[in-house]
Amino acid sequence: VKCAPYATFGLKFPEGDFLHSPKFGLSGGVVDAVSGARGVEQWRKLMKAMEPLANAVDAMPTAALRDDVGVALTAGQFLPNFAKTNPLENLKLTSPFSKIIDGSGVTDEFIKNWLDLLCFCLSGVPSDGTITAEMAMMVGEFYDDDAIMDCPIGGAKSIVDALVRGIEKNSGFICCNSHVEEICIENGRAVGVRLKKNPEQLISAKKGVISNISIWDLMNTGIVDTNHFPDRFVSNRKATPECPSFMHLHVGFEMAKHELQKLQAHYIYIADWVRGVSDDENCALVSIPSVHDDTLAPNGYAVLHIYTPATERFERWENVKRNTPEYKALKEERSEFLWNVLESIIPDIRQRTIHSQVGTPLTHQRFLRRHKGTYGPAIYASEGSFPFPTTLVEGLLLCGDSCFPGIGVPAVAGSGITAANSISLDTIVPQLKVLQQLKSRNSG
Repeated sequence: VKCAPYATFGLKFPEGDFLHSPKFGLSGGVVDAVSGARGVEQWRKLMKAMEPLANAVDAMPTAALRDDVGVALTAGQFLPNFAKTNPLENLKLTSPFSKIIDGSGVTDEFIKNWLDLLCFCLSGVPSDGTITAEMAMMVGEFYDDDAIMDCPIGGAKSIVDALVRGIEKNSGFICCNSHVEEICIENGRAVGVRLKKNPEQLISAKKGVISNISIWDLMNTGIVDTNHFPDRFVSNRKATPECPSFMHLHVGFEMAKHELQKLQAHYIYIADWVRGVSDDENCALVSIPSVHDDTLAPNGYAVLHIYTPATERFERWENVKRNTPEYKALKEERSEFLWNVLESIIPDIRQRTIHSQVGTPLTHQRFLRRHKGTYGPAIYASEGSFPFPTTLVEGLLLCGDSCFPGIGVPAVAGSGITAANSISLDTIVPQLKVLQQLKSRNSG
């Protein structure tokens, strides 16, 4: 996928407007501007404490993981990497990130607020619920001296197209408009699926069935016969706590190229730290990909997307019918906050707009087929962990945000890799080949 690299994004905070960069916590950076030398020193100590944790995460590539005995061959080769790490430090990877913050002596409220916000955007819960391993990976991505982000040219579609090419190149194919009616289980093994449009026909599975639907949709919709699982397993999975949903606003608007060049491709907005990052209508994330990619809109126009980061309660929407005056009015009411945030970036955005669409929790529920339109499980690091992909039914594996490592795109991609590796022992040899290719690339 062709990408445009960039290193900065905008911050609109109660303390003022700032530019985020890898130098965020260094002298002359945002922490220095807000909290002074004391904050910079606390940030330095935190980054120092994160170094061994980041090294431990890097010691075991996600591509080496699998959920069967084959892990001894695929992951075992990386165990010597851990000889260079501190076993006591490694134990911290499964603890809440807030413990690392406190243990590093961070007392500065701005730093703690910022880290809470980062955790929430990454995992759907603040730092006291986010597993340290996730943040150990993310800190390097954000704060290495040469850290960059990538804007895919052609938008998210280019990523999807690349994934499709990868599937088809390996003799796979994708069936669209093919909703699964049932995951078929016979004699304790998943043997295939049946589709809604042709329920009489069984699409047989050679090795197994991998499902990426949420745990609530798996257990509550009848897509799988839960009698094949122990009652306690089913009740525990059904009781998994869920994150709230989203409000979205997509906008096509008029803007010349020289005006776009004055904007950042991303902004993070928060109105009041005291209310907390998870409070209603307090935080928003903005993406303006047209800043880096002029293929997304005609000349003289641009597109943007702004959303609340999993803070919109489904309960507000669950009794509202789509395509009704009540629904339209609620969409306008609940999107007003997003418009107001946009006006803090582009003051005349409403006048420039030529097309806009509002997405709601009902949009998430319908188009993503998600239980309550949820972002995913709200599993706090101190209270539980995400399960690995294998299940008590042979040949049925799960991936997605109901599985380890958790929610968010990087974690979900990792769960997909682990599930694919674990489908059968036949995958060990090709997995080892991929790992060797990664080693060669990194050493080169």
